[in-house]
Amino acid sequence: MMPDFSIETLGKCSVDSPLGLAGLTGTGGPVFVRDDQFICYNIEARPGERPLLTRDQLLEVAGPRQKIYFSPSHVHAGIVTCGGLCPGLNDVIRAIVRSLWHLYGVRRISGIRYGYKGFLPEYGLEVIPLDPDIVDDIHKIGGTILGTSRGGGDRTSEIVDTIEQLNLNVLFAIGGDGTQKGALAIAEEIERRKLKIAVVGIPKTVDNDIEFVEKTFGFDTAVVKASEAVAAAHMEAHSQINGIGLVKLMGRDSGFIAVHTVLAVHEANFVLIPEVPFDLEGPQGFLPMLEKRLARRGHAVIVVAEGAGQHFFTQEVKFDASGNRKLGDIGLFLKEKIEEYFKAKNKEINLKYIDPSYMIRSAIAEPVDSMYCERLGNNAVHAAMAGKTKLLIGLVNNEFVHIPIRAATSKRKQVNPEGSLWRDAIEATQQPMSMVNPK
Repeated sequence: MMPDFSIETLGKCSVDSPLGLAGLTGTGGPVFVRDDQFICYNIEARPGERPLLTRDQLLEVAGPRQKIYFSPSHVHAGIVTCGGLCPGLNDVIRAIVRSLWHLYGVRRISGIRYGYKGFLPEYGLEVIPLDPDIVDDIHKIGGTILGTSRGGGDRTSEIVDTIEQLNLNVLFAIGGDGTQKGALAIAEEIERRKLKIAVVGIPKTVDNDIEFVEKTFGFDTAVVKASEAVAAAHMEAHSQINGIGLVKLMGRDSGFIAVHTVLAVHEANFVLIPEVPFDLEGPQGFLPMLEKRLARRGHAVIVVAEGAGQHFFTQEVKFDASGNRKLGDIGLFLKEKIEEYFKAKNKEINLKYIDPSYMIRSAIAEPVDSMYCERLGNNAVHAAMAGKTKLLIGLVNNEFVHIPIRAATSKRKQVNPEGSLWRDAIEATQQPMSMVNPK
């Protein structure tokens, strides 16, 4: 069942957009987007079926509006980056600042330092004034010039107190699932106080696990960098007697990076992801299958997502400051189990273990990601200036759209074990369809 895709606004838009008044005439001005322009999320169809769709079932197209809510000269915009590092953070900051400044004439833009903790008084963090001169070259470096942190987003009342003290009209929240849940709580507290402040999210997670969002920024760069690690693992494995390359990639709840990487590299023989369980021992288990691969080809490359195989760990479940479950280290676990298995069989192996996670997270965005970040940032500004709130910008069916934060954070997007993506991964690795023993 689809959630309600309706978008909330702060009020009537009565200010002429400074982008120009050419509208849809194509006479050299911008092509404005109307509020009655929508797309369908589900594009599957059968002959003879044409269901009538209501507003709440349609996604609102993103882009500049001819009439906006805020007068640009009165706007004070804030930008915050939260959670772990991700390629493209600086690219999004740059896009937001330049769009606010050059397109709308907004001259008060503040960067909030070190995530939501930058709003909390005990940290004593001053905001960073931002303008095009400051941000013009930041896309050439990794990380975020504002700094980031996990946690703090649950202290909603104190955050909104600071937003009021700063006299912000607009807040751009750049982050993943936890960040966006925090942004929604902030927006709801703002509404309770009857304030006119727009909260717009830009979804950031290398795991690509935001529901209803086709692709999050940083994901393409992560696949590029992960592919380099897997290629190195293959070279090591291919050059040794019974060589094994084991690469652990990001993917707490979703195996998108691991699956896309094995499709890109063509040199992995196993891909293990959170969505698909596997056994270690037994006739269908992973270790016997690995043994068969070595006997057949003399080397093997394994790609494992960090959230895979968590059923092998029995420790108490704990959570980090962002509310994410702390995971057992599946990479080191598999390394140990593989070595024990072949030692017991008195078979020589040469195993190389690679964990490139933090090198990937801090990387500079690849051009395809940088372009995507630019468009996300621009569309976030258009939405905020039109007084839209409690939404994030996403790409759906190749269109930039407004997605309610509540819908986007309703659950994590995952690889479908019965879908075409996983099928293609199985074909690429030639691993067994199932590595679970029959009961």
